[in-house]
Amino acid sequence: MTCGACCATFRASFHWLELASAGGTVPDELTAQLTPHLAVMHGTHAGQGRCCALDGAVGKQVSCRIYPQRSSPCRDFRWSGEDGIYDERCEKARARHGLPPLMQPHAPPTNPDRAA
Repeated sequence: MTCGACCATFRASFHWLELASAGGTVPDELTAQLTPHLAVMHGTHAGQGRCCALDGAVGKQVSCRIYPQRSSPCRDFRWSGEDGIYDERCEKARARHGLPPLMQPHAPPTNPDRAA
């Protein structure tokens, strides 16, 4: 997706072994140490910021400067509607940035024969 709402909303923390200096792919200079075992992308530490690798305007056109080297939370994040599955986190990030929903949650089936 190209909205970037998740990249400008959530903390991107991951195991330090994903850092380039440890044999991984994430450029060390774009990260900070969060805990003894976790690194975090600059700009996302508080969980309400914008990732330093995100270029462009959220909701219009964005790109990740390190897309091929991005961390596991970024690779694993699902956009709402991917494979036909609603994703609440994606929708919350989009709403925070004033973007319309990609998909509506499915209401559980109701039983008309059951009294309320």
